[in-house]
Amino acid sequence: MNKLLLSAVAALALASSPVLAQPTDILNASYDIARELFEAENAAYAATGATVTINQSHAGSSAQARAVLEGLQADVVTFNQVTDVQKLVEGGYVSEDWTSDFPNNAAPFYSFPSFLVRSGNPKAIKDWGDLAAEGVQVIFPNPKTSGNGRYTYLAARAWATEAYAGDEAKIEEFLTKLFANVPVFETGGRAATTAFTERQLGDVLVTFEAETLAVVKQLGADKYEAVVPSVSFLSEFPVAVVDKVVDARGSRDLAKAYLDFLFTPEGQEVAAANFHRPQDATVAAAHAATFPEIRLVTVEDAFGGWDKVAADHFADGGLLDKVFVNQ
Repeated sequence: MNKLLLSAVAALALASSPVLAQPTDILNASYDIARELFEAENAAYAATGATVTINQSHAGSSAQARAVLEGLQADVVTFNQVTDVQKLVEGGYVSEDWTSDFPNNAAPFYSFPSFLVRSGNPKAIKDWGDLAAEGVQVIFPNPKTSGNGRYTYLAARAWATEAYAGDEAKIEEFLTKLFANVPVFETGGRAATTAFTERQLGDVLVTFEAETLAVVKQLGADKYEAVVPSVSFLSEFPVAVVDKVVDARGSRDLAKAYLDFLFTPEGQEVAAANFHRPQDATVAAAHAATFPEIRLVTVEDAFGGWDKVAADHFADGGLLDKVFVNQ
């Protein structure tokens, strides 16, 4: 009898205990030129029958990493550079083996720094060397605050390393002239685009190809032209589940399923339609006419990997500081 009574009391207590509500939404912290991309990805994901609400936060990739470390409750991050995810690893927010959680080292799509010029290309800008010419004003975001800007610096340095056969003095002279040609450094990629298109600053915008092609489509080929340089820097856009947040919220399954979708043919198609180069070979082949061929150097081949880049170029007093005359 006592056992029955105890069982009844236990059942009653269990029935009356509050059950933690499962989340129905997640937050994606992403880089600032990806607003339109993820609006389209979210709509396509919803069309699969997924009922989760995907909230978005956009800013410079590095700024987003800092925001997560400072308390932004992002379930997933979709950044534009590996080093920003690594900051979250160092802070204990993302697992050390995050690159193995998804295909292609957790990068569903990629791009590279390219040029956007005004109709007719009045300054005849065709390659990196043209950006350092006297009288040319160049717009790109601040490498101190923007992954977009850091990719531009690395692409320009990679070109100069080849053009000047590794002569560091000539490389630094070129980069110093290039940086001196920048009238104002915006904090992020979208702000740089706004400066070029709305404020009409500069002769050339340097930003991801995904942005240059989108501007031509949205604002008109009669106003702007996309120019692909002879060589550029492979810019992979990594994604990761923010373990510290999803474990606290109980949203891991929702977060993982959402990021998985980005690697599916449907997700890859959305990326290609929004001018991000897809990793899926079939989707890439279907959009070959959109994306011209270009030779891309990698961080490993050109600079020895991201850790070496961080130490040699982006640390205080590093190689970037030697040429960044407009700080």
